[in-house]
Amino acid sequence: MAYDIEQPYGPLIETTVRVATWNVWGRFGPWREREPAILAELKAASPDLLVVTEAWENDEDSQADRLGEVLGLPHSTFSGVPDADSTDGSMDGLAILSRWPLTQTGEQRLGDQDGWDSGRAIFARADGPRGPIQVFGVGLGWKMGHSAQRQGQVRDLGAYVRKIGDTSAPVIVCGDFNAPPDSDEIRMLTGRTAVAAPGLVFYDAWEVAGDGTPGYTFATGNPWARPVLWPDRRIDYVFSAWPRAGGAGHPVHCGLLGTREVGGIVPSDHYGVVADLRY
Repeated sequence: MAYDIEQPYGPLIETTVRVATWNVWGRFGPWREREPAILAELKAASPDLLVVTEAWENDEDSQADRLGEVLGLPHSTFSGVPDADSTDGSMDGLAILSRWPLTQTGEQRLGDQDGWDSGRAIFARADGPRGPIQVFGVGLGWKMGHSAQRQGQVRDLGAYVRKIGDTSAPVIVCGDFNAPPDSDEIRMLTGRTAVAAPGLVFYDAWEVAGDGTPGYTFATGNPWARPVLWPDRRIDYVFSAWPRAGGAGHPVHCGLLGTREVGGIVPSDHYGVVADLRY
């Protein structure tokens, strides 16, 4: 079939799915006061799929359940490690919440299995109304000087996506990558250097459909982030795999969450990201 210069993907999909990701800072600081602010921001955004990093869970309660009940996201999966600062046996990790049933889930350590700054990925396949959507939630090592470690983690992520991902369905990868867009680890994902796995390249939703500002998600204007003494950085992302028939996964809008006080408090030390993707 000849290449169609006007419709290289065929007729474009006009419907969208709303995806959000947010590092909600676990139970640090005044977390009980922060939680209503997080809920208010997410309720206003009304995502269909949500990836939460620094989520918590214990034997009696979980952040995924608390958020899902309010947001109408009843289906969830969680992966974590013991929280060293917890007094109630809580786990700290990643959660995926979905408006639709999850038909497959998984998890994968990324990078050095014994390292204290390793990464983690969580996977869920959501049975959406227009076909499956594959979501990978990601948290990479946080040290500013650990770009080499994060590059290894991104390679492991690429292998994991290729191993269990279905190339005929949308693939979304989002979370806290602890790396700015010009870092080698992010350039691996966006095709600006050797990719993490053969044929695996992603749209960066903010780059494609943001408002043209830097979109910092860890910013000195945030009172919770300011004491860390880091420069303003965009380190939280919604990525979607390219290419797909009909432009599936192509970002058409992207914005930030939690940039203002809600009830007199900033919700988290990170700002969240919300994106509308063709689906």
